[in-house]
Amino acid sequence: MTTGTLAGAEASLPDERVIGVRISASLSLDERDIEERFVRASGPGGQNVNKVSTAVELRYNVRHGTLPIAVRDRLIGLAGRRVTDEGVLVIRADRFRTQERNRADARDRLADLVRQALHVPKKRIATKPSKAARRRRVESKVQRGDVKRLRRPNPDSD
Repeated sequence: MTTGTLAGAEASLPDERVIGVRISASLSLDERDIEERFVRASGPGGQNVNKVSTAVELRYNVRHGTLPIAVRDRLIGLAGRRVTDEGVLVIRADRFRTQERNRADARDRLADLVRQALHVPKKRIATKPSKAARRRRVESKVQRGDVKRLRRPNPDSD
């Protein structure tokens, strides 16, 4: 069940994207790729806790979304267990008592996750320890061995 509403004019344009969650100035997620279900929440809620479905289960199909492939792969890695075998990212929001705030919270968490995936990590440059660092390491190991040798009981003293 997609909660996005389309006006008649917007629905007739096949190339027109409906902006759902804005990630950055140049990237936004299509509303049609986001599915929201409202379920009953655990926790505080007073008299409404067993009557009103305030928790939000947001589902975003990462594999069929509009994200670039590199961002998609990083997002799947960042999301971890929240991504199903079918490639659907599931975010459950039940922190607040109202459906509107939980819906906004789920969308904000999705946007934050995608923003993290947009960041390209720097490649590690393999380096070798300097000759002086290797010499210092060996000297400290020798010194530590000398200390341990001095702690041993001397068998010749009998």
